[in-house]
Amino acid sequence: MKVKITSVAKQLPKYHRETKDIIPFVKLWMQDQDTRFQRKVIKLFEGAGVDKRYSIMDPEEVFIATSFEEKNDIYAREVVKLAEQSLKKSLKKASLKPTDIDYIITVSCTGIMIPSMDAYLINSLQMKQDIVRLPVTEMGCAAGVSGIIYAKNFLKANPNKRAAVIAVEAPTATFQLEDYSMTNIVSAAIFGDGASAVILSSYGDDEGPAVIDEAMYHFYDATSMMGFKLVNTGLQMILDKEVPQKISDHFPAIVHPFLERNNLTIDDVDHLIFHPGGKKIVQTVEDLFGVLGKNIDDTKEVLRLYGNMSSATVLYVLERFMDRNPAKGERGLMLSFGPGFSAQRILLEW
Repeated sequence: MKVKITSVAKQLPKYHRETKDIIPFVKLWMQDQDTRFQRKVIKLFEGAGVDKRYSIMDPEEVFIATSFEEKNDIYAREVVKLAEQSLKKSLKKASLKPTDIDYIITVSCTGIMIPSMDAYLINSLQMKQDIVRLPVTEMGCAAGVSGIIYAKNFLKANPNKRAAVIAVEAPTATFQLEDYSMTNIVSAAIFGDGASAVILSSYGDDEGPAVIDEAMYHFYDATSMMGFKLVNTGLQMILDKEVPQKISDHFPAIVHPFLERNNLTIDDVDHLIFHPGGKKIVQTVEDLFGVLGKNIDDTKEVLRLYGNMSSATVLYVLERFMDRNPAKGERGLMLSFGPGFSAQRILLEW
C-alpha cells in the first residue's frame, strides 16, 4: 500500500510589502543607532534575497511597541483564518470534503494557543467528530516535512484513510522591537508569514506522488543553534551564524545514506524540494548540490517571492513541483532543517 500526496495549496496573509517599501520603517526603527550600523542593516535587508513578504500585520503594527499579549492575540486570530483558507483550497484541489479527512496535523511555532488551531478547524469546517488530532508546535522550519512524516506513518498503518497537514507561521509576530542584535535583524530581513495545507491518502485510487521513504537526522550538541527563547516581550529568535557550516559538514551523512538505502544516488533524483532557510543557507546547499549537478532554483524563487515562512515554506516549493505535474517515475527529495538541530527528509516518486 502506497501513501500519496494528493494536493498542496498555499494561502497568503492580506498584508504585503516589497522590501524596498519596508526599508523606511527599518530606518525609523534604527534612527537612534550608530550610522555605520544603520547602513549595515539596510544593506542586509537589501541583500537578503527576499523581494517581497506577506504578513498577518501591517508594517505599522509590526514596528510599534505592542505587547507579547497583543501580538499573540493577532497571531491566534489570523493563523486560524489562514489555516482554514489553505485547507479549503487543498480539499478543493483533491475534490474532497472536510469530512473526508481522518487525521489532522497542524504545524506552527510562531505563537502560542491552547486549544491548538486544529480544534478550531474541526468546529468551523464541521469535520469528523472522531478525527485524530496532532498539533506540532516546537519543530520550527523542519515541521512541514515532519508533519508529512507523521501523516505518512499514520496512513501506512490505516488503509483507506486521508490526512491533512496544515502549516501556518507568522514570524512577524515574534519581532522584538527593543532588540538590535544581528539575530533579530537577520530574522526580520528573511522571514515572512504564510500558510500551506497538504492532503495525503492511503486510498489506492487516489493520485499523486508516493512517499517512498522518510527519515530524520539529529545533530548532537547543537540544541542551542536555532529556536526561540520565551522572554517577557515574546518569542526571541535564536539563530547561530554557524548553521550553514554545520549543514555543510553533515550534508554527506544526511543525503547519501538515505538515498543508498533506497538503492539510489543523487543522479536518480529529478527534483530537489528544499526549504529556503535564508540566503546563506540556500547558497551553502546550492554549492553542495551544484557539485552534484543539481539546482535548487525553485527554492531560491520561493525565498525571493515570500521569504522564509518557517515550516510552511518547503510546502510552497512542493506546490510548485506538484502544479507542474512531473512525469511518471520521476523522483523528488524533500529536505528541511530545524531546531534540535535536525534535518528531515522525504523521498517522493510520481
